[in-house]
Amino acid sequence: MNIKLWIEKTVKKLSYCDNPKYEAELLLMHVTQCSPIDIFILNNIKISDIKLKCLTNLVHRRSLGEPMAYLTGEKEFWSLSLRVSYDTLIPRPDTEILVEKTIEKISNPYSSILDLGTGCGAIALALANTCPTWSITGIDNSKQALKIAKFNALKLKLHNIYFFYSNWFSHIYKKFDIIVSNPPYISINEIKNLKRDILFEPINALFSDKNGFADIELIIKTSFQYLLYNGWLLIEHGWKQKSIIQYLFQKYKFSDIQSYKDYGGNDRVTIGKKVK
Repeated sequence: MNIKLWIEKTVKKLSYCDNPKYEAELLLMHVTQCSPIDIFILNNIKISDIKLKCLTNLVHRRSLGEPMAYLTGEKEFWSLSLRVSYDTLIPRPDTEILVEKTIEKISNPYSSILDLGTGCGAIALALANTCPTWSITGIDNSKQALKIAKFNALKLKLHNIYFFYSNWFSHIYKKFDIIVSNPPYISINEIKNLKRDILFEPINALFSDKNGFADIELIIKTSFQYLLYNGWLLIEHGWKQKSIIQYLFQKYKFSDIQSYKDYGGNDRVTIGKKVK
């Protein structure tokens, strides 16, 4: 089967996707290592049987709803190509708002920054790549996720970043200028409303008790003692959670509390400052 025919057949199989042709070409490039130009110019080239078998398997997995990032093993975030796995959340464009707001609050060229629940390291790596003099620490309670994060740091040749195991603050023994987190914030009651591809991602990185607020409240409550004077806490949250998140920031003595919308116009990030 040649490239042109394979793409035509795969587009039909993935017709439920938002952009089946793009996804078909992405899988083809992943397996054959050809470029978009190759696909256009060499579309009559025959695909080898071995690669065709691999492609058939990937298309089947995609038809079951498995996210494209897990099929290719990588995802772009902050213009960085990151390895991902079933042990990590897939970085999303809306989380870049969290990175943007974090950068805006960094005034010291030698700032220390803690990323809680780093996963594949997306937020920490984006910050480390932005300024080599910032000292970035990323923690996670998944040792498998930490392996992925460390691999990404090595691949990107970032030397101002450190990853290690900690269950939230269990192994943190210093204070930081900035604490940032994209914690679990989905209520288990919402599971029936989620797209099926989300359920391929690690459950403990998605869902939180107390209607999605358990981990966020713990982070807000505990962060105060791990922030330096005038330090900032920045948290990503669900689009309906802003009011309660702001209340929690107030409850635990943060000031200058502000919330920001994501690229889709939904409330997504809330921040607060330690001034006492």
